[in-house]
Amino acid sequence: MAPKVLFVLTSQKVHDETGRPIGWFLPEFAHPYHLLAPHITIDVASPAGGEAPLDPNSVEMFKTDDIAVKFLSEKQELWKNTIKLENVNAEDYDGIFFVGGHGPMFDIARAPIVVSLVKSLADANKLVAAVCHGSAALLDVKLSDGKLLVDGEPVTGFSNAEEDAIGFSGEMPFMLETDLVKNGAKYEKADQPLGAHVCIGRGGKLVTGQNPASGLGVGEKMKVALGV
Repeated sequence: MAPKVLFVLTSQKVHDETGRPIGWFLPEFAHPYHLLAPHITIDVASPAGGEAPLDPNSVEMFKTDDIAVKFLSEKQELWKNTIKLENVNAEDYDGIFFVGGHGPMFDIARAPIVVSLVKSLADANKLVAAVCHGSAALLDVKLSDGKLLVDGEPVTGFSNAEEDAIGFSGEMPFMLETDLVKNGAKYEKADQPLGAHVCIGRGGKLVTGQNPASGLGVGEKMKVALGV
């Protein structure tokens, strides 16, 4: 039977203070889905359930990306009727993947239901994966042995330099790179901002990508971890 993975999207549509549209980032869902969908069963969930907001900026930025454009036109049912996270049973899945975009910084980071789900899957030695700001889902996850999930592990996510470069640092509730390091992560990043970089930890069961350019790499490493 094909492995079953839960993809998690943000429900945060706008920045609470500025009103700037945020949400989830198109290629960070489209690229891993493109690689994995032929081989695994995928469910899609979000904190609020129902339609998960797509960041319109990501649509514009990736309008010449063939995979993203095809996904946008053909797969809208995936994000327009998501499962509510509170209705998810971790035991039903072989892995979990957190899609990025700035939204997760507000409604996924440190959310008790997210921490609980990730803990359950990690304790069972199942796949935990994230890309870009999706790595915020890994913060404050304490395993049954008392150790934080990212402590001592190679981990990546959107860097402080990248946040500065796009002018979002002042609007973030915290800096992702900074807080991953505070949790003991061996944070890694590409040589240049917005360059692709993927980290593998926990014997291949922890997969993280730095930014939108890392989506395909994350998908490839998830395939390896799932044995497909």
